[in-house]
Amino acid sequence: MKTALLLLAFILVPLSLATAQTVEYDLRIAEQLWSPGDSDRPVRALTINGGIPGPTLKFREGDVARIVVHNQLEKEETSIHWHGLLVPNAEDGVPHLTTPPIQPGTAHTFEFALRHSGTYWYHSHTGLQEQSGVYGSIVVEPRGGVMPQTDRDEVVVLSDWTRERPDEVMRTLMSGNEWYSFRKGSTQSLVGALRAGEMEAFWSREKSRMPAMDISDVAYDAFLVNGRRDMVSSAENGETVRLRFINAGASTYFYLQSATGPLTIVAADGPAVRPIRVNRLLVGMAETYDVLVGVPETGQWELRATAQDGSGHASVWLGAGEKHSAPDIPRPNLYNMDDHLLAAIEDEDIEVPASDSEALLNEEDRPLSPYSRLRSIAVTDPGSARSRHTVELRLTGDMERYVWSFNGKTLAEEGTIPIRRGEILRLELINDTMMHHPLHLHGHFFRIVDSRNLPDAPLKHTVDLPPMGKRTIEFEADESGDWLFHCHLLYHMHMGMARVFSYQEQGPDHVPDYGEHDDDNFYFFSAGSFQSHMSMGMASLMNSKNDFYAEWDIGWEDFEFDHSHYEIDLGWARYFDPNFSAVVGARLTNDHDAEDRAFAGLEYRLPYLIGSSLQIDSEGDVRVGLGKSLQITPRLSLFGEVEYDTNTEWEWSTGAEYLLNKQFSLISQFHSEHGMGAGISFRF
Repeated sequence: MKTALLLLAFILVPLSLATAQTVEYDLRIAEQLWSPGDSDRPVRALTINGGIPGPTLKFREGDVARIVVHNQLEKEETSIHWHGLLVPNAEDGVPHLTTPPIQPGTAHTFEFALRHSGTYWYHSHTGLQEQSGVYGSIVVEPRGGVMPQTDRDEVVVLSDWTRERPDEVMRTLMSGNEWYSFRKGSTQSLVGALRAGEMEAFWSREKSRMPAMDISDVAYDAFLVNGRRDMVSSAENGETVRLRFINAGASTYFYLQSATGPLTIVAADGPAVRPIRVNRLLVGMAETYDVLVGVPETGQWELRATAQDGSGHASVWLGAGEKHSAPDIPRPNLYNMDDHLLAAIEDEDIEVPASDSEALLNEEDRPLSPYSRLRSIAVTDPGSARSRHTVELRLTGDMERYVWSFNGKTLAEEGTIPIRRGEILRLELINDTMMHHPLHLHGHFFRIVDSRNLPDAPLKHTVDLPPMGKRTIEFEADESGDWLFHCHLLYHMHMGMARVFSYQEQGPDHVPDYGEHDDDNFYFFSAGSFQSHMSMGMASLMNSKNDFYAEWDIGWEDFEFDHSHYEIDLGWARYFDPNFSAVVGARLTNDHDAEDRAFAGLEYRLPYLIGSSLQIDSEGDVRVGLGKSLQITPRLSLFGEVEYDTNTEWEWSTGAEYLLNKQFSLISQFHSEHGMGAGISFRF
């Protein structure tokens, strides 16, 4: 298959290194204060050569790239991966797995031949540095010149920007804090369901124990094109421009739509495709699309990149004169999952319209990726005679705990898929989650195949898998070494949704060095309340499967702590799946009806998202409990808990919280032991 890629899709002509032109670049990764606009508050960012994104690296097919990456950070390692380029394994740039990490104050020289043309990009594969700004674009021109010819040729790097440190974003996602949903206007509530006419869907979701669906994870402060909210293209009125779109977002899909009319796709993930027109184009993280746009004779026309969740957009302006805005894209209906499920099911075996104009008429308001219409310019099918090895990978995860995996296991738990050189590896990808996932394979291009098994199926390096959807990809195992395959939603990869394809020729004792990619870091959280009559809360040290926690329930009289009644649990909870955990610990109390004791128990999530618990302690007493929270409006929620202990008997509480910001809410609560009160709840 790669032979077809190199000979036909990329028009490869062998060229010896002795006659190849060497093109050199220096990339300097440094920390500085940066903002996407003059009115924005600068925050810590990681820049390449002083900017975000880094410079465009331009080559011609057959050149040799010599790129020196300088790490000017004081304390952090860094790395650069050449996304989409077919490079030797040692040049792939994944720290430890293929390439040594670049230590602070040092430099690393990458050198490789440019074997194919197209639009690609580069980014850090260290920690969450990509979110902070370590990314840039690559353009490799074909030896015979770019076709079709246009008046202009521009790179447009899409990205998402947050003023928060990426580690804090990661901690927020793991803690289950719903602030990002509120900021984006995507919080699901009882009143919201009533207004949307989706009460039945709301309660059906709760009954099925599914948390509220969201399209994306993070609330961003800005969406950017080439590092700014708006970009004025150099294209003039009456010209045709080739725009090379690269989605370098950490966790944002973008819809592209132009006020000028349909976009003509001429390349996808680098390789050329037969031109097709689309009214609206969904671009997943790490994908690239080259599109042609004709600029009308008069006026300035917007090509808008809208975040898939509708929380914002960035704009490219074409031409000069009176402004013409691109159409708004309908926000998703988050209450009814049927729309999303139906789209994924229909996409599996879509009938392609006979004519391009008919396809345009049939486009949905929120289309999926255009894979069913993409065709390579040459045959990509390796033929039926080649042996195929099929691997099924199910995409699994828990949005509340923020654990992401393949087949229920993270990279740290099950990281390697052995492959044999020369075979065709077919991956059956099944998404068991309610989120899109952009999956990227290092070091290879793959075919996207469907039930039609087209001989000219498109070649890509990144594929979008829609919620509850299925896709099949296949690639020729014609490399060597270890190659990463992962979700390119940065925070999903960081939490385990990755595998390594390891060539068996390295020997039976070979174990890939995952480096930081199999780290299972612990994060600290604390949440609770201080009220006029009591304080309740929990502090926890948590990773993907474990919670080491302290939980307290303290009531006092007349604000006198010396008169307080307290119960404090120190415990360890082991997570098994989204609905089931086990716990052991010790309970400290000054209750005159009780005494200090050890306990063990189970926690289980019932239908309607009701939390239940069962514990037995070292004194032989049994405790059972139920708890439920219900979102009334985006800011207001009600909660209630009831508990029965064979020693202390009944205890219950009910209350309400009103969200103020990410850290604080107003709270009022009645507790059967402590009475009525009010105060502040907190989340840190």
